[in-house]
Amino acid sequence: MGDPVEIPVAEIRQCLDEESLRTWVQEQRWYASKSRGVSGIEIVEGISLSDAPSLFLALVQTRFATGTHELYQLPLSLARADEQHVTRAIARTPEWIVYDALAEPGGLLELVLRMDRGEEIETAEGRFSFYRANGVASVGDDAAVRLIGVEQSNSSIVIDDQLVLKVFRKLEPGINPELEMLRFLTARSFANIPPLHGWYDYDGAPLAATLGVAQRFLPEATGGWELALDTIAGQPEWFLNKLGELGATTAQLHNVLASDASDPAFAPEEPSQEALSLLTATVDEDIERIFLRLPDNERVAPIAGRGQDIRERLAARAQIGVGGRVIRTHGDYHLGQTLHTPQGWVIIDFEGEPARALPERRQKRSPLRDVASMLRSFAYTTSAIEIQRGEKAPPDFEQQARERFLTQYFSHIDATLLPPGEAGVLNLLSIYELEKAIYELQYELDNRPDWVSIPVAGIRRLLESE
Repeated sequence: MGDPVEIPVAEIRQCLDEESLRTWVQEQRWYASKSRGVSGIEIVEGISLSDAPSLFLALVQTRFATGTHELYQLPLSLARADEQHVTRAIARTPEWIVYDALAEPGGLLELVLRMDRGEEIETAEGRFSFYRANGVASVGDDAAVRLIGVEQSNSSIVIDDQLVLKVFRKLEPGINPELEMLRFLTARSFANIPPLHGWYDYDGAPLAATLGVAQRFLPEATGGWELALDTIAGQPEWFLNKLGELGATTAQLHNVLASDASDPAFAPEEPSQEALSLLTATVDEDIERIFLRLPDNERVAPIAGRGQDIRERLAARAQIGVGGRVIRTHGDYHLGQTLHTPQGWVIIDFEGEPARALPERRQKRSPLRDVASMLRSFAYTTSAIEIQRGEKAPPDFEQQARERFLTQYFSHIDATLLPPGEAGVLNLLSIYELEKAIYELQYELDNRPDWVSIPVAGIRRLLESE
């Protein structure tokens, strides 16, 4: 049992008046409910982990006027007010400054050191536990730490270019799919992920939840999205060959995820017609709602007034049935969730779509849902290279990308996971592609109107296909 090193917790709570904390949380990119103002906020649990630099791990509850609430993890640090180098201050008193620990991320090394020691810390309300995966080496207590990328729904740091630690911000009860999937795949020696190093969690009064995971960092890797933009125009054939390899890797991922019938969380199951009906009903409602507010411009002209046609086509496809098996899937699969290394493709970020509730992200689905999501990613890169780089993909690049990926995917996937017959496979795949394209249409209308032609083209293609 590890004993926490004390820092002035009373001073942290004194500094963090409700107004300062609420204002700061609502300004962060990882704050999930940006359309709702926080009516109340409080630290419901916290532990002091180190004093040089200080690290206070806080679980903070935000409350809303509707009576609902959300829980967030805030790694915080404390400095004396005369330390002028401190940035990103959340609150100040004449003596102390409380700030986001990510502003000086060296203190977060303490989380991985405690994983390596396998510590547990009891509090009055619960228990913080730290775990190291079997067979991995410990990091040094003088390891260099730096931030990686920009903060989105979570926060990540790199340690000595060996490990990457992801700190989950918005917390939900239960095991996070990222940890669950990594443990399963690492235990089965799946080579196309960064192996799991460790994790930490909390079990107590507010909730029981995964707080963060550490994986091997791959410094030689290139992001799949960046690789696409770098090569589509100048080396299209080379990248198409790589997409064929990605199709095979994706199939191997699905085969491994379906490989253990003894594990209830991962055992393949027969699909239900009710699940498909629920999916198509949800997409149908989205179509009706979105098409009522389509702008009157040339970007959406190819599908304007065709909402009922799309709904009828969706209903007809849903009548054909399901077939195959449902398994655990990646859940948010696109080129941005892949890395390319000299050894081949690596798949990352198994949390699923962050806007969906955790139980929904853990649901079993047809592996074709991942496939459809990746196919939509090819449409995006084909257009994004002109928008972002001023270059053009070959005229038939998207179609070739689809063919290369699907040919290798179908050559390597366990056929029992798919609906019987080519027609059944393509039918279910088109339903999932339409679901994704409708989601994209709504997103682009709200956030990037200049990109709306990308999902419009996908919807038009699906509408006109046999």
